[in-house]
Amino acid sequence: MAALKWKTFPYPSDNYVYASTALKKNWARLHRGDCEPYPADKQAQEAWRQYHQGNFEQAYAIGTEAGGEGLTAAAKALAIHAAALLDDERAKMEAFQTAMTLAEAAQEVMPDNPNSYYFYAMAAGRYGQTISIAKALAEGLAGKIKAALDKTLAIAPEHGEAHAAYGSYHAEIVGKVGGMMAGLTYGASKDQAIEHFDKAIALMPDSAVARIEYANALINLFGNKKMDQATQFYNEAAEAVSVEAMERLDQQRAADELED
Repeated sequence: MAALKWKTFPYPSDNYVYASTALKKNWARLHRGDCEPYPADKQAQEAWRQYHQGNFEQAYAIGTEAGGEGLTAAAKALAIHAAALLDDERAKMEAFQTAMTLAEAAQEVMPDNPNSYYFYAMAAGRYGQTISIAKALAEGLAGKIKAALDKTLAIAPEHGEAHAAYGSYHAEIVGKVGGMMAGLTYGASKDQAIEHFDKAIALMPDSAVARIEYANALINLFGNKKMDQATQFYNEAAEAVSVEAMERLDQQRAADELED
């Protein structure tokens, strides 16, 4: 596999720097969406500091070197960087595959950490978007993503990002294969998509990413019938206050959607 490719975070801010005890003090807000436990390992803590600051390559390097609690930081840094900043489809695909491998390693050493499973589902979902739907289904990705999300929510029922991801899962399956086959083959439905997104919004009331994914799902499932609601979600996401790098990238993603 070729070396991973990296780009510089384009929106650096002192507001995203959580030095010393500031990381723990702000941890609940920073990880409201993913329910990541505060790590005891100092190196893992530093990996998360770099992640929140937008230094994704450093977060990945420190997290993989630390192993253990650092693996989830490395996996999320790699997946978020690839999804938001990489343009090359092969580079994205390889990054998502590596993130999936990191998450699988995390499952071995941290079986009770919800993100050992969620970051696998997140990376697998993004990987699936880089290949054809036929290949994704042939590789059994839908079942693997569903199993990982089920495990995530079994450990952390109030994992807002997992609920948003599950909403996207249902919407994408229905959008790709139709409502009847989606229900019979994959247990996916429009109603469950909406249910998970509503739960995500309730858990993360000012989350940009939940609104973006909800808007995308509404357009995917209902087309122009739900365009006004989708546009409202994009507007709310673009106006969201960001406290770290991923949230800033989501905010920009919403603004870009409104321009298109």
